[in-house]
Amino acid sequence: MKVHYLLKLSTFLLFYIPTLVFSQDQDSLQIVQAHWNKKEIKKGVIWNQGHFSNLFNSVQEINWVEIDLRKHHKHIHIAGDSTILKTTSKFAEENMALVAINASFFDMKNGGSVDYLKVDGKIINTGKQENSNVRANAVFSISDKNIRIEQTNKITVQESDAGSVMVAGPLLIDENEYVLLPKNAFNDNRHPRTAIAITGNNKLIFMVVDGRSNQANGMNLHELSKVFKWLGAKNAMNLDGGGSSTLYIRNATDNGVVNYPSDNKKFDHEGQRSVANIIYLK
Repeated sequence: MKVHYLLKLSTFLLFYIPTLVFSQDQDSLQIVQAHWNKKEIKKGVIWNQGHFSNLFNSVQEINWVEIDLRKHHKHIHIAGDSTILKTTSKFAEENMALVAINASFFDMKNGGSVDYLKVDGKIINTGKQENSNVRANAVFSISDKNIRIEQTNKITVQESDAGSVMVAGPLLIDENEYVLLPKNAFNDNRHPRTAIAITGNNKLIFMVVDGRSNQANGMNLHELSKVFKWLGAKNAMNLDGGGSSTLYIRNATDNGVVNYPSDNKKFDHEGQRSVANIIYLK
């Protein structure tokens, strides 16, 4: 019995593990060597778009903008409202944004972020414990000195001297290391995703992965973490995804939306969901 078990285990290791490693290698090469459709939005701001017919054994549509923080640190901002929901493009237009991405989780009934949000020194939402998002273990902060993505807790967030602070999550990569993600439907199932990262060479990445379509299957958070790692992310965090996932670039399309928001169940640029806040480049 024991010998039979060992033979089965040996067969598994011999055939399955190399296949798995080969598959991961192929996925990483697709991202690293991809012929991304690139467009320079302005100096130090590059829009990348790619469609993959077999990435993670699925169909994927990825749009991401790389922003050189050495040039544009002072032009990164957060915009939000404590009660009123607006589309990402509406927020972007009101704030004269060049590039914008939807941001934190929000209350769809009453508006406002369900987690702590401070914009330019003003607290917009406190993220009270009773309605706080349990996935929110990461913070994006903007100060005069730097822009950071890091693990956080309520005390450090409230005591932060950064002018703008946004809690969301989960954290995906922390100081070049994958963060262990609990096994649950939110992390493990494929959905449209919105996320941000900071690379080792001081670039800020806004990324949207489309989903809920036969033309774009979406990613789970383990897959999303790998994509960021392959693109050189040092720190990365998830934001509100699903029907909220929207990437805006001024004048790139009729309404500025360059991905395919899923809220209208059509693969077009019109399916935006109204959200509570955005991160943007002005």
